[in-house]
Amino acid sequence: MINRPLDLDAVQTFVRIAELGSFTQAAEALQTTQSTVSLKLKRLEKRLGCQLIERTPRYVQLSAEGTTFLEHARELLKQHDHALASLTNTRQRLTIGISDHVAGPELPMLIARMNAQDPQLLIEIRIGSSGDLLKSFDRQELSTVIIRQHTGRNDGKLIANEKFGWFASQDWHPRADEPLPIATMPEPCGVRIMAGKLLNDADIPWTEVFVGGGVTAVSAAVMAGLGIAALARRMLPIGAVDVGERLALPALPSLPIMLHTRVRDPKSKKAITALSAALKSAVPA
Repeated sequence: MINRPLDLDAVQTFVRIAELGSFTQAAEALQTTQSTVSLKLKRLEKRLGCQLIERTPRYVQLSAEGTTFLEHARELLKQHDHALASLTNTRQRLTIGISDHVAGPELPMLIARMNAQDPQLLIEIRIGSSGDLLKSFDRQELSTVIIRQHTGRNDGKLIANEKFGWFASQDWHPRADEPLPIATMPEPCGVRIMAGKLLNDADIPWTEVFVGGGVTAVSAAVMAGLGIAALARRMLPIGAVDVGERLALPALPSLPIMLHTRVRDPKSKKAITALSAALKSAVPA
């Protein structure tokens, strides 16, 4: 029987490990060291009298007891945050811009992670091109932006590097003696500019067959068989295939995901750190 209260910091540490599947990324999200994360988890497991996380050199996995405790741990942290929030009527607003080439299908998960960090934080998210969002950040219309690295900018913090490829639907085939059909986003999309330059440098004729207002629209055009597109793999629906090697297309580089922020208050900084860690965990190595 547990006759002493649980350490909420240790409980939060366990939840972050479970959500991110990594001691290293949990440490980044909590702005501490991996050894501190391990120590807090060991103390919590000792207090509960059971092992919560099964650890091997290759993976981190919840034990049966850890799976059972996770739901209760989340509820405990939620009630703690509600108790603190009841003492104030003000809500901190956090305005974030996320590039359409970055947001991807993980966006609901990313928002949930920020909300779990501080349910009382009022989060405003805008999706757009990296260039437009960076301009809004410079005009102080947004407090934080997460974008593809912009040409001519060397500021910001690197979150992750993401691999890109040339993708098409499984039943798409090029037509002989015709320019390569490309589905893309409009300028000033940096990915569009990069892809066009690589094709031009390789003397590969190409033409735009579809211009979409977002990655979702471009992916739909690809799956409809209109042509190919330069995209990150995690942005694509099931069934898209990489045709770069088959068509001898120029290799696409890994593109940096950058964080630009001016937030200073501790709550907002913790939410941004949690968002960055969650996004990093979603990007394939």
